[in-house]
Amino acid sequence: MAARSIASITVSFGMVAIPVKVFSATQAAGTISFNLLHKPPCGSRLRQQYVCAKEDVVVPREDIVKGYEFAKDQYVVFLPEELKAIEEAGSRAVEVSEFVPLESIDPVYFDKAYYLAPDKGGNKPYALFVKALAETGRCALGRWAARGKQNIVMLRPIGDGLVMQQLLYAAEVRSIDEIDIPKAEVKEAELKLATQLIEQQAANAFDPAAYTDEVKARIEALIEQKVQGREIAVSEEAPAPEAQVIDLMEALRASLKKRAPEGAETPARVAAERKPPKRAAQATGKQQKKAGRK
Repeated sequence: MAARSIASITVSFGMVAIPVKVFSATQAAGTISFNLLHKPPCGSRLRQQYVCAKEDVVVPREDIVKGYEFAKDQYVVFLPEELKAIEEAGSRAVEVSEFVPLESIDPVYFDKAYYLAPDKGGNKPYALFVKALAETGRCALGRWAARGKQNIVMLRPIGDGLVMQQLLYAAEVRSIDEIDIPKAEVKEAELKLATQLIEQQAANAFDPAAYTDEVKARIEALIEQKVQGREIAVSEEAPAPEAQVIDLMEALRASLKKRAPEGAETPARVAAERKPPKRAAQATGKQQKKAGRK
C-alpha cells in the first residue's frame, strides 16, 4: 500500500523554493493496547468519568475547563477560545536558517521523523538540495509549525531523499552533567581486551531487521491462546541472581574466548602455542642424531 502524504509544504533556502510532500516516517505498529473492563462475569467496557474532588459528583464534559496551577490549589482558568488564540498557526513553509555539520547534533535531541518527497515542479531543486547536503556533510535547520506547536526541524539527506527530523528544544533535554558518574581508572591491558571484544562483535552497519520485539510476539501468542479458549499456565518468576564482584580482566578474557570463532587466534592461545627457544630446539636435534647412531 502506497504511503499517503499528511501535508504539502515548501522548503526554502536563499532564493530557492522546493515544494515537498510530508510523510510520516514511523508507525505505531509495535503497540498492543488493552481496554479496561468490568471484571467477569460482567466483562463490559468501562467508561471514563471525571469526578469533582470537592463536591464528589460526576462532571459532564461540557462543564470542564482547563486551568493552570500557579500556587498550591490556586488556578487561573483558560477558555477554549483563549487557548486556541495562543496556539501557533500551522505553517506551510520551512525556511532554512542555518547549515551545521550533521555530527554536531547529538541524537538525544531527535524527536519524530518525517520523509519529504518532491511535489509538483520540485524534482530538480529537491535533487540539488539533497546532493548539496551530502557533498558538504551538513544538515539544514529551520522551523515548522504544526498541531499548534512550533518545532525546530533538521533536514538531512538519506540516499536520494530527505528526512525532516523534529528536534527537542534545549529545555526539553537534561544535561548528562546532572548525573553523578564516579571516576574510575582504566588500565591499558583492560582497554586492549575491551577493544578486542568490541572488534569481535563489530558490524559494518546497523540492520534494524535483525532486532524483533519479542515481548510483542509473546503477547500476541497469549492473545491467540485466549481467543482459541486455551488454558494459560503462568510460571513463577525465578529469583534474581545475587550481584557478584568480578575480576574485570578475567571477564574480558572469558568474553573474548567465548566469542572467538573455532581455530581463531586469541592472546591466550598465541601464548600457549609459541615455539620453544632456538637453543632448546637445537639440543633436541642433537639428541635425536645420537639416538640414530646407536
